[in-house]
Amino acid sequence: MMKPVTITVVVLCLITMATQTTYAHEKNQPPEGFTALFNGKDVADWTAGTTEDPVKLRQKLKGMDDEQRKAYHAKLRANINKHWRVEAGELISDGKGLHLVTPGEYADFEMWVDWKLMTAGGDSGIYVRDSPQIQIWDPNYKPAHAAGSDKGSGGLWNNQKHPRAPSQVADNPIGEWNRMYIRMVGQYCTVVLNGKTVVDNVVMENYFDRQKPVYETGRIHLQTHGSETRFRNVFVREFDAEESKKALKEVAGNE
Repeated sequence: MMKPVTITVVVLCLITMATQTTYAHEKNQPPEGFTALFNGKDVADWTAGTTEDPVKLRQKLKGMDDEQRKAYHAKLRANINKHWRVEAGELISDGKGLHLVTPGEYADFEMWVDWKLMTAGGDSGIYVRDSPQIQIWDPNYKPAHAAGSDKGSGGLWNNQKHPRAPSQVADNPIGEWNRMYIRMVGQYCTVVLNGKTVVDNVVMENYFDRQKPVYETGRIHLQTHGSETRFRNVFVREFDAEESKKALKEVAGNE
C-alpha cells in the first residue's frame, strides 16, 4: 500500500502535468521530454498487429526466412492502408482490421493519447507492452452494460484478480475528444482520463500467462473494435533505469 503522503504527491504531480500539457498537445506537438509516435501526416512509422502473445510472435518471426518475413510485413502494411487513414492530423480507423502498433518496445513509460469514439456503442482500447487492455468504450451504451461499459473507460478490462473497472466515469460524450494519460511502472498501471485518476497504480495482469507478471517490455497498440475511432497527440516518454527504480519504490515500497 502507498502511504497517504505519497499518493497525494503522485496525484498532484499528475494534475500539474495534465495542466502543463494541455497547451503542448496542439497539432501533434509533444510536451518536453516526450516523443510523438504519430507524425500527424501518415502511418509510415507504425506497423500492425492483433491480440497475440508477443513471446510466440517473436518465435514465429525468428522461424521465418527473409522472404517469408518480407511477405509477412507487406501483409501487415496492406491491412493498415486498408483500414487506417489520416485526415487533418487525426488517425482514423474504420473499426476493422488490425491494430496500429509501434515497431519499438517500451519498458517503464508514460504516455498521452487523445481519442474520440464517433458512434454510440463504440469500442476500442490501448494495449501496453502488447497486453490487452486499457478499455475505451461508450458508458451510455446499454447493451454493453453487462460487460461493464457503464463503469466508463480507462479500466484494465482483462484483469481477473486485481481491479478491472475504473474508479469513476470520466468520459466525454460521443463525438468529443478525450485526453488520456497512462503510466506503466513495473506491473503497476495508472490511468488519468480527462484530468481524473480512474486507475491508481493497479497491477496489470499478464493476459497470456496468468502465472507470470505482465511482460517487462512490449509494444503499444491502438485497438479499434467494430466502429470508427480517432486518435491524435500520441506521445510517449520512456523512463531510464534510475527513474524506473525510484518510481517503483514509491509505488510498491519493499515488495
